[in-house]
Amino acid sequence: MGRVVVRLGTSVWLLLAAAGVALAQESHSGHDMSAMAMSEGSSAPAVKGYTEAMDKMHETMRKIEYTGDPDVDFALGMIPHHQAAIDMARVQLEYGKDPEIRKLSEDIIKAQEGEIKQLNEWLAAHKAK
Repeated sequence: MGRVVVRLGTSVWLLLAAAGVALAQESHSGHDMSAMAMSEGSSAPAVKGYTEAMDKMHETMRKIEYTGDPDVDFALGMIPHHQAAIDMARVQLEYGKDPEIRKLSEDIIKAQEGEIKQLNEWLAAHKAK
């Protein structure tokens, strides 16, 4: 069976990222996550690492003091989101074996670190305005 690879343009990635920020801003209090903890394999070290990365991201995002400026708020929300991707990729590299996913994890770390740097630089230049 063939594999389909979809390459998205920058504007599509920005749109998807903005949607992610909007979803992350919604309250998760109504979500029952208890079933996830009960799944088979949930005690695996990688699962613990992924869960810790997501918990850290959600906690950080809940504490963001949004400004009302959609550009600043987007940057503020994307930093913990990208950091969670880095943290999860590092967990995958520690425990995962598949060469294709390991390469993807390495690429995610490199890209997300660069984007966090870019977001922080942009915030430093624009946040005070």
